[in-house]
Amino acid sequence: MNKLAVVFVIKIVATVLFWCVPLICFPGSFLEGAGFPAQSSYMFVRMLGWAYLALCVGYAFGLRASLQGKRALGPIWVGIVSNGGACLYLGYFGFSGAWESWGPFIQLVGWSSMVVSAGITVALIVFGLLSKEPEALAE
Repeated sequence: MNKLAVVFVIKIVATVLFWCVPLICFPGSFLEGAGFPAQSSYMFVRMLGWAYLALCVGYAFGLRASLQGKRALGPIWVGIVSNGGACLYLGYFGFSGAWESWGPFIQLVGWSSMVVSAGITVALIVFGLLSKEPEALAE
Protein backbone atom coordinates (compact mmCIF):
# COMPACT_ATOMS: atom_id res chain seq x y z
CA MET A 1 0.00 0.00 0.00
CA ASN A 2 1.47 3.37 -1.00
CA LYS A 3 1.69 6.38 1.30
CA LEU A 4 -1.25 8.22 -0.27
CA ALA A 5 -3.47 5.18 0.26
CA VAL A 6 -2.41 5.06 3.91
CA VAL A 7 -3.40 8.73 4.30
CA PHE A 8 -6.84 8.01 2.85
CA VAL A 9 -7.33 4.95 5.07
CA ILE A 10 -6.41 6.91 8.21
CA LYS A 11 -8.70 9.78 7.20
CA ILE A 12 -11.66 7.53 6.43
CA VAL A 13 -11.36 5.41 9.58
CA ALA A 14 -10.81 8.39 11.90
CA THR A 15 -13.68 10.38 10.38
CA VAL A 16 -16.15 7.50 10.53
CA LEU A 17 -15.22 6.46 14.09
CA PHE A 18 -14.82 9.86 15.75
CA TRP A 19 -17.26 12.03 13.80
CA CYS A 20 -19.76 10.20 11.59
CA VAL A 21 -20.91 7.46 13.96
CA PRO A 22 -21.21 9.68 17.05
CA LEU A 23 -22.90 12.59 15.28
CA ILE A 24 -25.33 10.40 13.33
CA CYS A 25 -26.04 7.58 15.78
CA PHE A 26 -25.40 8.61 19.37
CA PRO A 27 -28.32 10.07 21.31
CA GLY A 28 -28.11 13.71 22.33
CA SER A 29 -27.91 12.69 25.98
CA PHE A 30 -24.74 10.70 25.25
CA LEU A 31 -23.15 13.61 23.37
CA GLU A 32 -24.02 15.98 26.22
CA GLY A 33 -22.67 13.49 28.77
CA ALA A 34 -19.38 13.43 26.86
CA GLY A 35 -19.20 17.23 27.13
CA PHE A 36 -20.79 18.36 23.87
CA PRO A 37 -22.91 21.51 24.37
CA ALA A 38 -26.65 20.86 24.67
CA GLN A 39 -28.66 21.56 21.54
CA SER A 40 -32.34 22.44 21.26
CA SER A 41 -32.41 20.19 18.20
CA TYR A 42 -29.75 17.79 16.97
CA MET A 43 -30.86 18.12 13.34
CA PHE A 44 -27.79 20.11 12.26
CA VAL A 45 -25.46 17.87 14.27
CA ARG A 46 -26.91 14.83 12.45
CA MET A 47 -26.63 16.59 9.09
CA LEU A 48 -22.99 17.37 9.84
CA GLY A 49 -22.36 13.69 10.52
CA TRP A 50 -23.90 12.81 7.14
CA ALA A 51 -21.79 15.50 5.43
CA TYR A 52 -18.65 13.95 6.95
CA LEU A 53 -19.79 10.55 5.71
CA ALA A 54 -20.25 12.01 2.21
CA LEU A 55 -16.67 13.27 2.34
CA CYS A 56 -15.58 9.73 3.23
CA VAL A 57 -17.28 8.46 0.07
CA GLY A 58 -15.13 10.88 -1.91
CA TYR A 59 -12.03 9.79 0.00
CA ALA A 60 -12.89 6.17 -0.85
CA PHE A 61 -12.62 7.04 -4.55
CA GLY A 62 -9.22 8.60 -3.85
CA LEU A 63 -8.20 5.47 -1.95
CA ARG A 64 -9.30 3.21 -4.79
CA ALA A 65 -7.37 5.27 -7.35
CA SER A 66 -4.30 5.31 -5.11
CA LEU A 67 -4.41 1.53 -4.70
CA GLN A 68 -4.47 1.28 -8.51
CA GLY A 69 -1.33 3.42 -8.73
CA LYS A 70 -3.20 6.54 -9.80
CA ARG A 71 -3.66 9.94 -8.26
CA ALA A 72 -7.25 11.24 -8.10
CA LEU A 73 -6.81 14.97 -7.73
CA GLY A 74 -10.48 15.61 -6.87
CA PRO A 75 -10.45 13.70 -3.57
CA ILE A 76 -6.97 15.01 -2.79
CA TRP A 77 -8.05 18.65 -3.18
CA VAL A 78 -11.31 18.05 -1.32
CA GLY A 79 -9.27 16.58 1.54
CA ILE A 80 -6.83 19.48 1.55
CA VAL A 81 -9.59 22.10 1.62
CA SER A 82 -11.74 20.20 4.14
CA ASN A 83 -8.96 19.27 6.54
CA GLY A 84 -7.02 22.51 6.15
CA GLY A 85 -10.16 24.54 6.78
CA ALA A 86 -11.14 22.36 9.73
CA CYS A 87 -7.67 22.72 11.23
CA LEU A 88 -7.78 26.52 10.96
CA TYR A 89 -11.34 26.72 12.28
CA LEU A 90 -10.69 24.34 15.17
CA GLY A 91 -7.48 26.18 16.03
CA TYR A 92 -9.19 29.56 15.98
CA PHE A 93 -12.00 28.48 18.29
CA GLY A 94 -9.76 26.37 20.50
CA PHE A 95 -7.22 29.12 21.05
CA SER A 96 -9.92 31.78 21.49
CA GLY A 97 -11.33 29.85 24.46
CA ALA A 98 -14.66 28.99 22.83
CA TRP A 99 -14.43 25.41 24.16
CA GLU A 100 -13.70 26.29 27.79
CA SER A 101 -17.24 25.50 28.91
CA TRP A 102 -17.24 22.16 27.05
CA GLY A 103 -16.43 18.90 28.80
CA PRO A 104 -12.80 17.73 28.92
CA PHE A 105 -13.40 14.73 26.64
CA ILE A 106 -14.93 16.88 23.89
CA GLN A 107 -12.12 19.42 24.29
CA LEU A 108 -9.65 16.56 23.79
CA VAL A 109 -11.53 15.49 20.67
CA GLY A 110 -11.43 19.08 19.40
CA TRP A 111 -7.69 19.55 19.97
CA SER A 112 -6.91 16.07 18.63
CA SER A 113 -9.01 16.75 15.56
CA MET A 114 -7.09 19.97 14.97
CA VAL A 115 -3.75 18.15 15.11
CA VAL A 116 -4.92 15.20 13.00
CA SER A 117 -6.53 17.45 10.39
CA ALA A 118 -3.27 19.42 10.13
CA GLY A 119 -1.36 16.17 9.63
CA ILE A 120 -3.82 14.90 7.02
CA THR A 121 -3.60 18.21 5.14
CA VAL A 122 0.20 18.09 5.06
CA ALA A 123 0.19 14.39 4.11
CA LEU A 124 -2.25 14.97 1.23
CA ILE A 125 -0.03 17.78 -0.06
CA VAL A 126 3.20 15.81 0.30
CA PHE A 127 2.01 12.36 -0.81
CA GLY A 128 -0.80 13.50 -3.11
CA LEU A 129 0.17 16.74 -4.83
CA LEU A 130 3.95 16.83 -4.55
CA SER A 131 4.87 13.14 -4.60
CA LYS A 132 7.33 12.01 -7.20
CA GLU A 133 6.70 8.33 -6.46
CA PRO A 134 5.89 6.44 -9.69
CA GLU A 135 2.63 4.98 -8.31
CA ALA A 136 1.35 8.48 -7.49
CA LEU A 137 2.25 10.06 -10.84
CA ALA A 138 -0.10 8.11 -13.09
CA GLU A 139 -3.17 10.25 -13.66
